[in-house]
Amino acid sequence: MSDTKSSLSLRDAALRYHEQPRPGKLEIRATKPMNNGSDLARAYSPGVAEACTEIKADASNAARYTSRGNLVAVVSNGSAVLGLGNIGALASKPVMEGKAVLFKKFADIDCFDIEVNESDPEKLADIVCALEPTFGAINLEDIKAPDCFIVEKLCRERMNIPVFHDDQHGTAIVVGAAAKNALHVTGKKFEDIKIVSTGGGAAGIACLNMLVKLGVKRENIWLCDIHGLVYEGRTEDMNPHKAAFAQASDKRTLDDVIDGADLFLGLSGPNVLKPEMVAKMAARPIIFALANPNPEIMPEEARKVAPDAIIATGRSDFPNQVNNVLCFPFIFRGALDVGATEINDQMQIACVEGIAELARMTTSAEAAAAYQGEQLTFGADYLIPKPFDPRLVAVVSTAVAKAAMESGVAERPMEDMQAYEAKLNQSVFKSALLMKPVFEAARKGARRIVFAEGEDERVLRAAQSVLRETTETPILIGRPDVIATRCERLGLDIRPGADLEIVNPEQDSRYRDYWGAYHELMQRRGVTPDIARAVARTNTTAIGALMVHLGDADSLICGTFGEYRWHLNYVNQILGRGDYSPHGALSLMILEDGPLFIADTQVRIEPTPAQIAETVIGAARHARRFGIEPKVALCSQSQFGNIPCDTGERLRAAIDLLDAETHDFLYEGEMNIDTALDPELRQRIFPNSRMPGAANILVFAHADAASGVRNILKMRAGGLEVGPILMGMGNRAHIVSPSITARGLLNMAAIAGTPVAHYG
Repeated sequence: MSDTKSSLSLRDAALRYHEQPRPGKLEIRATKPMNNGSDLARAYSPGVAEACTEIKADASNAARYTSRGNLVAVVSNGSAVLGLGNIGALASKPVMEGKAVLFKKFADIDCFDIEVNESDPEKLADIVCALEPTFGAINLEDIKAPDCFIVEKLCRERMNIPVFHDDQHGTAIVVGAAAKNALHVTGKKFEDIKIVSTGGGAAGIACLNMLVKLGVKRENIWLCDIHGLVYEGRTEDMNPHKAAFAQASDKRTLDDVIDGADLFLGLSGPNVLKPEMVAKMAARPIIFALANPNPEIMPEEARKVAPDAIIATGRSDFPNQVNNVLCFPFIFRGALDVGATEINDQMQIACVEGIAELARMTTSAEAAAAYQGEQLTFGADYLIPKPFDPRLVAVVSTAVAKAAMESGVAERPMEDMQAYEAKLNQSVFKSALLMKPVFEAARKGARRIVFAEGEDERVLRAAQSVLRETTETPILIGRPDVIATRCERLGLDIRPGADLEIVNPEQDSRYRDYWGAYHELMQRRGVTPDIARAVARTNTTAIGALMVHLGDADSLICGTFGEYRWHLNYVNQILGRGDYSPHGALSLMILEDGPLFIADTQVRIEPTPAQIAETVIGAARHARRFGIEPKVALCSQSQFGNIPCDTGERLRAAIDLLDAETHDFLYEGEMNIDTALDPELRQRIFPNSRMPGAANILVFAHADAASGVRNILKMRAGGLEVGPILMGMGNRAHIVSPSITARGLLNMAAIAGTPVAHYG
């Protein structure tokens, strides 16, 4: 009964997902403004003629002036939809829309789904070929065998753009990557293994061809289909693609040929592989049971007879899901970016290598966050990366693009592959572009960054990234055995003592120095020696601040849990001395239309005019660290004096203080947020404004307003926060928010790793 209810619940949820709030999964959005007559004249008549003329003169200009260079067609006639069979073109549309969404999500490739009512493969090929002027590449999908072979062959021969049948080659590439890593785990080699395969359809044949390209000997491949072994002389249900794997043998069944097999490859149907057959396979067998939704054998059944079997399926509820989404978005990304005329063997093998290599790397923090609770450490249960690993687009697409250039099919080759890979990373890590100057500045130094919450998973992942991507030295406060165990469990290759320094609050040789220093600082503020000892043993924020105070570290990062002002109290007690004083928290919000700084979100609840002016100056200086020329708007419900209110009065007084000195940045206020961001509105309301253009820094007179705007931008506008940056402390300490990610901690480490003047 519960399974029935679960099925109904999934069905209802899936239908609602497709229907609401708008039917379907796709829409078309304009990439250029269309707000006035000037826009219309450029987008359409007469301006559009200029682009047409350029393309007529040189066809390659289509990639410059149209979307063609980033546009793929997903084409199907619905004759072999996964799990549903021949449901026809119209019923296949939800699947093709879904494929288009995956292209956009994982590789930022625009995609049209095209469902064609045509069962004749040659006529279907004619239709697809006629679409070449519109698209940069074609993804054939869910076309039955052997028709799919015919359609792809004809299209590849006649078209000068990549044509890729994902059911064949996408599956083959991911299987190839999984097989490569499975052999790595077992210590076997492609040229030595025996493969038994079930399923003579398009995907099965393509997988076998890929395995041959990777080094498997054709004579070591035994192909079975619904009629049994494919053998020489067999006439029933044969075609040239199956015949290429026919064996000269008198054996006839799967059970006859499974003995001693190193790898079983199933792309057939449920329960084809029996436990007693698994028992006949070689030691530590590799079983790829990829039939969906029910595999050729359930993993638990296989492990009853072969506990050490390495198993992959097509299902997401088991480890090692062979999913085409690991391949097709990224192979097309690389092909499109270099203007490849086809997707050849070299590009496919490069894709295999890229996927396999990524699985052997340490898991990304983003993938770990998307798959919480799963073990993502390379090994028998983690042969291939997860689809939501954001590194796929850079690693795989770069490998594909390079292979296209080396094999001579790239019409737009690139000179700087490192820059290309960095650009791809920027497309998935939204902070990468803005953080570039910060990372470059941080690499010029070698600062020691202490993380107060050193046992936190995000901190551990950030520490590994700090070691790989910067010249900084991470120091973690935490218990060494806990940190070591968690690094091992998370698949991180950093180890306490060997790769990074650990400060153990329970036992550290500097404990006496730390509590003594804290007592000396706080003895006239009610702190007794016993309290100082307790703080230096238990309070990791205080310990980190004391390390900076005593010169054992250059900067502290804390706040991954707990309340901001609690951490601020200890930071200010220990480090807020002399010329250093926390005077504001600055958050950089990375939005779809550009960056926006918000201050003060945390430190001063109701700042005085002098404190507001101090925040403005600090925010402007920090903006320049990101290569952004500051334009500061002081924001209130009051607008240039139209409402008598406390916030407006304090902001006006702050403006007077700023005006009394000379500053090399633009500022204006007090004003509403919309006036700050809309220069045309500002011009109507206050024609004599001294700040042209939209503001990129918003400073508020109350922390509630600043924090509220920051959170709305983060939760409802898709803003990515870098920060908060603690101003006034000369990068000696930063207090993050509990929602920060490992990537966010890496960004903060880069910010902390740049020496700045104390007034920054």
